[in-house]
Amino acid sequence: AAGMFLRLLSDIQWRAASPKWRRMTSSRRSTSTTAEPHPVSLPAQAQVVICGGGITGTSVAYHLSKMGWKDVVLLEQGRLAAGTTRFCAGIVSTARPVSIELKMAHYSNKLYQQLEQETGVPTGYTKTGSLLLAQTQDRLISLKRIASSLNVMGIPCEIITPKQAVQLHPLINIHDLVGAMYVPEDALVTSASVSLALATAASRNGVQIHERTSVSHVTIQKGRVTGVETDRGRIQCQYFVNCAGQWAYELGHSGEEPVHIPLHACEHFYLLTHPLTEPLSSSLPTVVDPDGRIYIRNWQGGILSGGFEKNPKPLFTEGRNQLEIQNLQEDWDHFGPLLSALLRRMPGLEALQILQLVNCPESFTPDMRCIMGESPTARGYFVLAGMNSAGISYGGGAGKYLAEWMVNGYPSDNVWPLDVKRFGTLQSSRTFLRHRVMEVMPLMCDLKVPRWDFQTGRQLRTSPLYDRLDAQGARWMEKHGFERVKYFVPPGKDLLDLDHSKTFYKPDWFDIVGAEVKCCKEAVCVIDMSSFTKFEISSTGDQALESLQYLFSNDLDVPVGHVVHTGMLNEKGGYENDCSIARISKRSFFMISPTDQQVHCWAWLKNRLPDDSNLTLEDVTWKYTALNLIGPRAVDVLSELSYAPMTAEHFPSLFCKEMSVGYANGIRVMSITHTGEPGFVLYIPIEYALHVYNEVMNMGQKYGIRNAGYYALRSLRIEKFFAFWGQDLDAFTTPMECGREFQVKLEKGMEFVGQEALLEQKQNGVYKRFTMFILEDHDTDMDLWPWWGEPIFRNGRYVGKTTSSAYSYTLERHVCLGFVHNFDEKTGEELVVTTDFINQGEYEIDIAGQRFQAKAKLYPFSSLFTQRRRKDEVELSGYQRE
Repeated sequence: AAGMFLRLLSDIQWRAASPKWRRMTSSRRSTSTTAEPHPVSLPAQAQVVICGGGITGTSVAYHLSKMGWKDVVLLEQGRLAAGTTRFCAGIVSTARPVSIELKMAHYSNKLYQQLEQETGVPTGYTKTGSLLLAQTQDRLISLKRIASSLNVMGIPCEIITPKQAVQLHPLINIHDLVGAMYVPEDALVTSASVSLALATAASRNGVQIHERTSVSHVTIQKGRVTGVETDRGRIQCQYFVNCAGQWAYELGHSGEEPVHIPLHACEHFYLLTHPLTEPLSSSLPTVVDPDGRIYIRNWQGGILSGGFEKNPKPLFTEGRNQLEIQNLQEDWDHFGPLLSALLRRMPGLEALQILQLVNCPESFTPDMRCIMGESPTARGYFVLAGMNSAGISYGGGAGKYLAEWMVNGYPSDNVWPLDVKRFGTLQSSRTFLRHRVMEVMPLMCDLKVPRWDFQTGRQLRTSPLYDRLDAQGARWMEKHGFERVKYFVPPGKDLLDLDHSKTFYKPDWFDIVGAEVKCCKEAVCVIDMSSFTKFEISSTGDQALESLQYLFSNDLDVPVGHVVHTGMLNEKGGYENDCSIARISKRSFFMISPTDQQVHCWAWLKNRLPDDSNLTLEDVTWKYTALNLIGPRAVDVLSELSYAPMTAEHFPSLFCKEMSVGYANGIRVMSITHTGEPGFVLYIPIEYALHVYNEVMNMGQKYGIRNAGYYALRSLRIEKFFAFWGQDLDAFTTPMECGREFQVKLEKGMEFVGQEALLEQKQNGVYKRFTMFILEDHDTDMDLWPWWGEPIFRNGRYVGKTTSSAYSYTLERHVCLGFVHNFDEKTGEELVVTTDFINQGEYEIDIAGQRFQAKAKLYPFSSLFTQRRRKDEVELSGYQRE
C-alpha cells in the first residue's frame, strides 16, 4: 500500500515534469494492467530499441541520449519502473569486493545525487551512510580488504569498533560484534523515482518511451540485428538492448537465433514496519549484517529489513510471464530465520507493528555478477540484466558503461568480469540455472575467502582423465564450466579438512603445492590442461596467413612447426586475447587461448575474419586432451616413449611437431610449458588420452613423476613474472606496458590491429608498467596473505593495485604482480612511467590495511630459469593463461 503510494507519487511528479510525456499518455488510466489504447503509434524505425523500463533500461536510455544518440525508443511491457525496480530496497552501497562493481556503484551514487536537480523529479536521495557489521575476525578481514580499495579510490571509509558502531546507530546490539566498517557517503533513494527521473531526462533529450508495449522477438539476419517485433507492430533498428530483467532469458530465446542470457529469478523477501513510537531519524545509517544475512534501513520512521536466506525459492523456471510484477505470497515460515536475525541485531524492535512482508522476484546470475555487453552471436544485440539484487547500486554505472560500449565500440573501463561472453551456451540450461541460483543467493552474504569454488553445476565439462585423476586424490576447481585440478591430496591426508579450509592466511594446501612445485623443478610433473581453448584456422590459399597477420600483433609468417606467442589486440593496442599459435602447415594454424576465451575469442575472430568460403575457423577444444609435462626429466620420458631425440638440438624451444607417443599417432607436441620450466605440452586426440596418460605415468616412474595441479603452475609462472590474460592482461593493457615489445612486429612494416596505438606509446612512453614485487617483511606463517587487488604504495603514495599473487617456493617469499602508475601529486593526472620511476621508489603492499615492504623488479630473477636460453625465448615460452 505505502509502496504503491510512493510509486504513484513518483509517476505524478514525473508526468508533471514532462509535458511531452503528458501529451502522449493523457488518455491512459494510471493503475489498470489491462490493454489500453495507444494514442501515439510506434515509429517504423529507430537506431536503438531498448526493451525494459526499469532502472537498467532507463539508465541506458539516459546515457545514450547524453552521448548524442537521440534516435532511441524504449519499450516497456507494463509501466515504467513497475517490475523489480518498484520493489527494490533503494540502498545505494559502494562496498563491493569486485573493482568494476565498486566503480559502477560509486558512479551511480554521484549520478543519483544530482538527478533531482537535473530533472525536477524528487528521487528521495538521502545520504545516510552504511554500517557493515562483522561477527567474526575473518569477516572483519574481508571488510578491511574492501576498505583498502575504497580509500584509494577516494571514497571515505573507516574500520570502527563495536562501541563506535552503536554511537552511529543506537538500536543495534553489539554483544557479538568484533568490528564494523562505516561508509558515510552511501545513500538511500526511492528506486522507482530514480528510474522515472532518468526516463524524464532521456525523454527531454529525444528518447521516445512507450509503455504497454511487449516485444515478442528480435529479428536477426546474417548475424546482425535488423528489427524488433512487438504487439503493436515492427520497428526496424540497428541496435537492440535487452534490459528485460528477469524476463531477459526468455526474450533472448524467443527468436529463431537464441541469445543466451543466463539468469534465473528467486523470491526475495523484505519487511516493512509502521513507524516507531519515536520515529527513526532519516539520517540513520543503513545496517548490513552479512553474518546474520540481513540488511536494515530506515523507512518512513520505521524500518525496511530483508536478507538472503540459506534456502532460497527459485521461481518462473518454466518461463511464466507477467506484466507489472504483482506482490507474491507472504511466507512467514520462510522469512522466520531472517526475522530472528533482525530481532537479535535490534532487540528494541520486538514490539514493533509490522505493516507488510514484501515478496518480489529478483534475478541472479551463475557467478553473482551482472551481465552486460554485446551478444557473441548477434551483432548489435546488447544486454544489461541480472543485477543480483544490486540493481539500484549498479544501475547508473552499468548504463553508462553499456552506452559507451554502443557509441564508442568499447566502454571506458575493463568490464570483462561482467561481459556476457564470459558465459557459453552450457550455462543456459534451465536446470543448471535453477540449481546454481539456489547456491548463489546465500553466497551474497557468505564469507568468500580466496580460492572458493561453486558447488553446483559441477562435473559439466571434464577431461577424459577426470575419473583417473579423481581416484588419485585430485581436488577440483571450475573454469568456464571445465573441471581443472587445483592439487592432489597425498594418501593419508585429512581430505575433509582440506576441502573446508577457508582462510585469508596460510592455507592447508601450502605443503602439498610446495611438493608439486619441487617435483616440477627437480624431476617431472604432469598437469592436465585440457580446458584451454583450441581453434584451427585454415585456408585453401594464403587467406589464413594474411588475415591472422592483420589480427595478431606478432609475425606469424614463420616456418612450419614453429610456435609464436602473440597478442590479439584491439584498436587501442589492448589485449583482447593472449595466445600461442603454431603453424601446422603452410595454410593451417593451431591456436591455444585461455579457457575463458572460448566464446569471446570466437566472436572476435568471426566478426573480423573476411567472409570467404575458402577460409575456415573451427573450434577444436573438445577434440584434444592437453597434458603438460614440466620438469628437467620431461625430455627423458618423452624420448623413451617416442623413440625420438627430444633434446634442444633436435626439438628447439617454441617448436611443434606431430609424433607418436606409445601406440598413439598424431600427438601434437609443443616445446612450451607456460611456466618457464623445461618441458612439453602434448595435444592428444581424446580417444588416445587415457592410453598416453598411462604410458607417460608408467615410463615416468623411474624419473620420479607425479601429478600436479594449477596451484603449482600458478606459483611457477608468477615467480617467473609471467602475466596471464583475464587478471594481469586485459583490453586496456598493451604489450608496451607489460614488457612485451619484442612480441610486436612494429619494425616489419606490416599493418595490424592496434599498430597506431603502439607506435604512439613507443614514441611518447607508457602511463603504467607491469611490475613484480617481492614482499620483504612478510611472515608467511603468521601474516595475512596477498591474493590480488591489494593497493600498491610508492614512497607512501598510492600508485596501483596488484593483479595476481603467489608464494614462491624457490624464493621463499610472496611475489605480487601489478601495474604501477604515476599520478601527479596536485592534479591526479597520469604521467609517463619510466624505468627510473619504478627503480627509484620505496614500495609497500597494503593487505587488509596493513602495509608490507616490497622490492620492485621489472625483470625476473635469471637464477630461476633452469636452462640457459635467449631472453626472448624464455619469456615467450613462459607465459601463463588461466
